[in-house]
Amino acid sequence: MKKLLLIVLWFALAGIAVARPMPYALDAAQSVVGFDVGFGEDRITGTMGVRDADIAIDFNRLENSRIDVSIDVAAARASFPFATQAMLGPKVLAAAEHPTINFVSRTVRPTADGARIEGDITIRGVTQPIALDAGLYRQQGAAPDDLSELWIRLSGTLSRRAFGATGWDNMVGDEVGLRILARMVRASAVP
Repeated sequence: MKKLLLIVLWFALAGIAVARPMPYALDAAQSVVGFDVGFGEDRITGTMGVRDADIAIDFNRLENSRIDVSIDVAAARASFPFATQAMLGPKVLAAAEHPTINFVSRTVRPTADGARIEGDITIRGVTQPIALDAGLYRQQGAAPDDLSELWIRLSGTLSRRAFGATGWDNMVGDEVGLRILARMVRASAVP
């Protein structure tokens, strides 16, 4: 009887351990933040590098998951040189004074197509709420239970005016589209 109780307790504890959020390390070299904004009848597109991330995913209770991401503003590049220079300058991102953009999740909710992540984003020292749609994918060819390497796709929009990034607002639109693709490796699987 005592042995049976120990076996039941071990399985109960193992179930709790599995139910905790799994930490993931970001592969910054294969992760990118893409953006686009209206420029008259055209669009300015570009990318920013992901500097750092603290990600934990609870596959049993998605709402226990959390994401904390830091984006390298100085590494931002737009589709043409003038736009890059203007974007990094004091009228838009003010990269010299604000070298990072930070996002911290508050809630993660499952949806029919993936998840909805609501959180706070800080740009130019101003923090505003933002909602992102998320999809989580395994590496192509991976076994269904292999969660050691994942890709996350996030998308959403923000108002640059809400962060004081108002430079050239007579030529550049207010709504900025975001497309983030990040490769994550389960922290315990990192050598």
